[in-house]
Parts: sequence; structure tokens; C-alpha cells
Amino acid sequence: MSKLTKRGSTWHLRMRVPKRYSAVELRGEIHRSLRTDSEREARTLLPAAQAAIIAELDAKLAIDAGELSGDVYAAAVALAASRGLMYRPIGELANGPLGDIIARLDALKPGDGSAVVKSVLGGVNVPQLMLSELVAEVEDIGAHENRYKSPTQMRLWRNPRKRAVANLIAALGQDHPVLSIDAAAALKHKAWWQAQMAEHKQKAETAKKDFANMAAMLARYYDSLQLEDVPRPYSGVTIKDRHAVKTRKLEMPLDWIKDKWLAEGAFDKLNVEARDILLMSLETGCRQSEIHDLPASAIVLDHEIPHLRIAFEEGDDRREVKNVSSVRHVPLVGLALAAAKRHPDGFPRYRDKSGYSALINKFLRQHSLVPTTKHTSGGTRHAWESRLKAAGIASDDRGEMMGHSVSTVRNRELYGDGMSLAKKRELALKIVLPVPGHLA
Repeated sequence: MSKLTKRGSTWHLRMRVPKRYSAVELRGEIHRSLRTDSEREARTLLPAAQAAIIAELDAKLAIDAGELSGDVYAAAVALAASRGLMYRPIGELANGPLGDIIARLDALKPGDGSAVVKSVLGGVNVPQLMLSELVAEVEDIGAHENRYKSPTQMRLWRNPRKRAVANLIAALGQDHPVLSIDAAAALKHKAWWQAQMAEHKQKAETAKKDFANMAAMLARYYDSLQLEDVPRPYSGVTIKDRHAVKTRKLEMPLDWIKDKWLAEGAFDKLNVEARDILLMSLETGCRQSEIHDLPASAIVLDHEIPHLRIAFEEGDDRREVKNVSSVRHVPLVGLALAAAKRHPDGFPRYRDKSGYSALINKFLRQHSLVPTTKHTSGGTRHAWESRLKAAGIASDDRGEMMGHSVSTVRNRELYGDGMSLAKKRELALKIVLPVPGHLA
């Protein structure tokens, strides 16, 4: 489709225009300077230059075809950018400095079609996306960012954002264009939540999540439109409950674990997958989802040091871990190693499902396996760190083993290599629990 040609000392791309673009590009060929006298560099630059031309031609098609308003606007933004300009609606240009208009006129070239003219001179309307369409739009915008999320993780990402939009629409009384959402609308959202808290005992933290989700979605959408003056309708909008008591997960007492959980028969009425997920969490400090969502390939038993590979997964087993710091290798010792050997292919009963936590906590409560109703299975992670601390293991090392951001704890950049798997195993063995015969 394209080839290199040399004019004087400079290499150029010479590309035949595909027939599908004939309606928006009258030239049979497009020539573009690659701005280099090196043939090797020119060949390296050629694919990107060709892709840029195709993107411009696609943008022209979108504008001339009058597709969905959001697609047309995005195409106009891209075309304006190809001329080194930020897209500005015509009304905004008319009220701006004359020099900007003159610069845009100078950017036009002989033979530019209507699509380019509309893009450079602001002739494409800003899309009127409705609130009810915002979540789907933001999901499209963030598709690459969410590429590791499993179907269940995407559902859990989507649902709170849908609730935030639904609550805002309820507060406003009807659906509204996204670009009409201003500070007054955000304050109505707040007032709606204050009423919910008074009448239905809703928590302030739930309302604050709504506001945060709306603010983030609006910011992402505005950013995609490349708006110059980005509105911040939720700036300063929050709710505080001075009577709310801050809570944290209670750690599971070590003596309780030894006396109750490791007792013979304690988990006889629980399926073995659920039981062994719990036992693995005891000796790894992993989040329970990090264990039950593992693909078979992440349970490494044929290595000199058996371990779990916690990582972002792609393909059919795609899975997003909490953050980059959570990516790590976790040595398997004691109860965790025994459980992993029983499940070398992982835990298909709970993989990419959201019901494990509710199931295990219900079982623990019903069988008197928690000290209080406020204790949950999530307390095993806190208990594991406390065991490390009691063994004299430094905070940095504890953080690295648990998948915390060590640089954040130190409040400075982290240098040097990460802890080796052998070192992690050495530390884990310092706190390993005895494996009863019935769990071996």
C-alpha cells in the first residue's frame, strides 16, 4: 500500500489511497515527509506514518458519514490534532482571540475537504451524551485500562457506577445531558443522600463513594472530549457523619486459630475447596480472592521452592490484582503447601465468582468458629502480619511479602532488588504453624 521514496536528501512515504476513502480524499496518492535522511530510520517510521494517515482518513469518513455524535466528535478532535491544534467548538472560537482563528485558517491546505475544515474551525457539535449512557461511555474510554479485569471484576466495577448515576438521576428527577451537570446538580445529589441517611439509615461512606464515582466518571469523559475548561461539579461535595465510628477488620487471634480451626472435625461440614482456601490464607497472608481466583498455571509446585504467582493475568484466565505492588511470588509452606497439593489446578468452584467471602463467614458464624460476630475470615491476613511482626521481621519485609507498596511506607523511592523467593520462604518458616495429621 505504501513505499519509500527519496526527494533530495529526505525520505518520504508514498501511499496509494484505498478506494473506500475516495469520497473524502480526491488524491490518488498521499506523500508525506518522514523528515530523515536515513533509510533505516525511514523504514522504522514508515508503519506509524501510514497508520496516522489511515486514522485521518477514517476520521474524515466518520465526520462525513454523520455517525453517532460521540464518534464524530472524537474524529474531529483527532483531525484537529493531526494539524497540531486542539479542537474548539465554533462558538468558543468566535468568542476567543482573532489570532487563534487566523492560525487555524493558516493550518488549512489546498484540497482539504469539509471534514478537515469542520475539525479545524469547530464545525462539529459537542456530543450530548445522557447520564444514563455515561457508564457505558466511560467503560469504552477505559477499555485498555480495564483489560485485565475478569467478567466478574468488570461487573463489580460497573455496578457501583451504575448506582451512582441512578441515584443522581433520582435526585434530579429525570435523565440529563452529562455536559449540563453542574455544581447545583451535585448539591442536589448530596441533598438526596442526606435524606436517604435520615430516612433509611444509609451510611455517609456509601454516599461519598457515589460522589467519588461520579466525579471520576465525569473527569474521564471530559478528558476524552479534550475540553479546555474542565468543570468540577463535585469539587468540595462530601458528607460527614461525626457520629460514625471508624472500623477495621479484626485480626483472628492465633490461639483461636490453633484451638478451633486446626481442631479435628472443625471443617467437616465445609466443602474442601472453601476450607483449603482458608488454610492457604492462614500461611500466605494473601487476600482470599488472590487465592481462589488463581489459574492452575499460577500454582507452582514443581519448583525448588513451591509458590504462588500473583500477577495480572490475560486471556481466558484474565484477572486484575489489586495494584502493581500486589504482583509477587508467595512461598508455600505448612498448611498452605499441603492445601495447594490437594488443589494443583486451583479452585474452580470459586474462581471468578464473588460469593466465597459471604459463604465462609456464614459458615464460621454458624459453627461458632469466630470469637465475635465482628470477626471475619479476612482477619487471617492481619493475623499473618502480626505473626511476622512478633517474629521480629522488619516492616519493609512484611510489606513486600504481603504485596504492600514499600516505597509508600518509606515515603521515598525504593531502590535495589526485591526480596528473593528463598528469603521469603525463610521468613515464612519462622512463623509456620504445625500441620495436624488430618490436614496434612
